[in-house]
Formats: sequence, structure tokens, C-alpha cells
Amino acid sequence: MLSTNNLLHLPFTPDLTEGGIEYALRSLSYIYEKAGGNLYSRLRRTVANVSVELAFRRYLATKNIEFEVKASRPFTDSERYDVFLDKYRCQVKSFFISNRNQISEIKHNPSILLNAPALVPSDHHASDGHSYNDLYIFAFATGLIAASQADLQKAIAKNQKHYLVHIMPEAWRKPANWNPLGTLTLKSESEEELMVEVNGQDENRRMKRKMISLAPKMKVTCGESFYSITSLHIRRVADARLGIKCEAIKESHIISPFDWSNIWVYGMQIFLCGFISYEEFGHQAKTLLPNSKTFQYETTRVKNLFVPVSNLKPIEKLFGNI
Repeated sequence: MLSTNNLLHLPFTPDLTEGGIEYALRSLSYIYEKAGGNLYSRLRRTVANVSVELAFRRYLATKNIEFEVKASRPFTDSERYDVFLDKYRCQVKSFFISNRNQISEIKHNPSILLNAPALVPSDHHASDGHSYNDLYIFAFATGLIAASQADLQKAIAKNQKHYLVHIMPEAWRKPANWNPLGTLTLKSESEEELMVEVNGQDENRRMKRKMISLAPKMKVTCGESFYSITSLHIRRVADARLGIKCEAIKESHIISPFDWSNIWVYGMQIFLCGFISYEEFGHQAKTLLPNSKTFQYETTRVKNLFVPVSNLKPIEKLFGNI
């Protein structure tokens, strides 16, 4: 059984957010839009979750605990990597808390995390490729987001970081035929120069980037060989429309100033709670149906399995077994 003293507190630093953004942008080449979902919200959750995984690796390194990083299980995210402690594969399951009231509550009374459910989607737990040596490691991260235009302007006024992204339509992100998109043509209607980073994939499906300077109201062509374009990134808030066109897709894609979203996560703290083996979780877990309210979610979207966080084993006990 866990106690508050067993919770490991780790700093949620900006470089972790940067690493999370790097992975999140790569994920756009294969994630699918879910009905009623919001891809930008999903990106921000990915940024937070990957930040926790990176913080876990950093913690291991600072404690001189030997670990390996290996490609994830077959048929999962192609860019995903798991941490191995000796023979144990660690799957970090983290939950991002951005509600200010909950953040304050956790700060003053971390023990409330012990009563939260340690959730795993039931289809994930039942999928092929698991081993009895697999470990689920559960964590919570607290932080804020600035998703609305008003919140973004407040963040900028305080000289806080932001990362503005526009996700391209599926026809651009996942073309039906894997052929070069041809020459790109971009035009900004802004009165000032605009730097645009084009993100996509090359012929071998490796991530490809190109930074392009757009002079005011001038068409700019780019002959780089992109096979898909997943997103665009700008460094300042857009004040006018931007258009992008390629030879392979007839219609131009027009982006209004309000079609950019800030995916920066303003991290505060990370709590590594505890662990449980895949086998033990399967024996102990109870079912939580979709549309259930939990500490970490207003409404769950899928069927989950769960054990109380208090039933997990302390993280430090794991290191003692290695």
C-alpha cells in the first residue's frame, strides 16, 4: 500500500515540454481523428504524457540506475520507445491535470492522488505483445495550458513561451498515394515577414522539416520533396491569412489567424506514484465503463480497467529489485 511519502516529486521543466512537442508533431503522421475529439487537445495531452516519460528517464539517470530504451511493442506507435529496467518493460501511464482547483488541491494535499483510479484502457491491456514481466508505472502531472486566444495573449504578455501549430487536413497528412507532393507555394497576407516551419515526411516516412521565410503578400515556392505535410509552425501570433498549395492537391489550403493553436504545456510538477505488474493488474483490476467521472477525467471515453493508486507498490521498491 502506498502512502504520501512514497510519491516521488519531479520538476516539470520547459525542456521536457520541448521533448514532448517533438514527439507530438511526429505522431501526426499516424494518429487518427476520433469522433467528437479535438486533435489539438490530443496533442497537448501527448506533450504532457511524453514529458512524464522523459522525466522518468532523467530520474533514473540522475540516480545512476541502469536502463535501456527500446522500440515499443509491434503494431503500436512507430515512434514510441519503452524503458527497460533489466528484464522489466516499463509502460508509463500518466494523467495530466490542468484544472486550477485540482492543481491547488494536489499542491496542498498530495494524498488525494492515492484515492484516484490507476486507469488502463481495457483494449490496451488485452492487446497482444504483453509479457508477465511488463510493469505499469502510474504518474500524474500538473500544469496549465493557454489554448484560447485570450489565454494565449495573457501568456505572451507575461513573456511566457508558446508554440503555435496548425494541423493540416488528412489529405495532406496521410495522402492516399505515397508520391511527392510536388512544388509547394505559400503566401502570407501579413504586412510583415512571417517565418513558417513546414513539417512532414520524406519518401522513407522520416520526419522532414523546412523553414521558409514569407515576405509580405508575396508567393514563395519550395521545391523540397515532401511526401506528406502534417503541420505548420509559426513563431509569432498570426495577424493575417496564410495559404499553402502543392501540385498533388488541387485546392489551396487557407489558414486564418484563428486556425493556429498553442500546444505548449506550462508544466508545474510530476508525481511518480507507484507500479504494478501486468499480471497483478489483470488479477486485481475492476471495470470502469465509458462516460464515468474520475479524478483525472470529467468523462471517460472508453472502457477502462483500474485499481486504486493506493494499491500500487512504491517506485523505490522497484529499484531495489533490479
